[in-house]
Amino acid sequence: MIFIGITGGVGAGKSEILRYLAKKPGVRVMLADEIAHALMEPGTACYRKLEELFAGQDVFLPEGGFDREKLAMVLFSSEEMLRRLNRIVHPAVKDYVRQQVLAERALGENELLVLEAALLIEEHYDELCDELWYIHASEEKRAARLMASRGYAQEKVRQIFDSQLSEQQFRRHCARVIDNNGTVEESIQQIEQLLKQVFINKRLENRR
Repeated sequence: MIFIGITGGVGAGKSEILRYLAKKPGVRVMLADEIAHALMEPGTACYRKLEELFAGQDVFLPEGGFDREKLAMVLFSSEEMLRRLNRIVHPAVKDYVRQQVLAERALGENELLVLEAALLIEEHYDELCDELWYIHASEEKRAARLMASRGYAQEKVRQIFDSQLSEQQFRRHCARVIDNNGTVEESIQQIEQLLKQVFINKRLENRR
């Protein structure tokens, strides 16, 4: 099994590519955001740590779990609380991913495991992945997508872009680049070509 990490800036169009990959037989796609949300649910070790972190703050629902809007407000107003939450959640996500990789390799049912994570590079997922892939789209294209799909103002889009890695940093850390400035069909063609190369290289390595 080959384990690929996929990343890229907001608005790069990663969702379309991930949906395509998820439909392919022998492929499992994991999303870091979904894993994080699951690990923040009541009953998990991660949630118990977060209960201590936010003790006394009005961010919990009466039946348990987080009120996402209130939690977002707290984190938006306090960079320190956001850092402390990330120090709990990010390692928990990485531990979960590590366990899933081991389980998938032991099962041997899937040929390809894919992880999408916004902080793939910052959280050093190259330690776990066989390769990192960068989904690239121009800032103009990304801005247009975000303003159309999410209704973001240009100033908000610029703030988001400034908070993320530069194109040069993405390219420096990722083994392969998918140009997602064109049509979905053009991106899919690139993916298929890259997958062929990856699996050919893997077979050659196994023969050595």
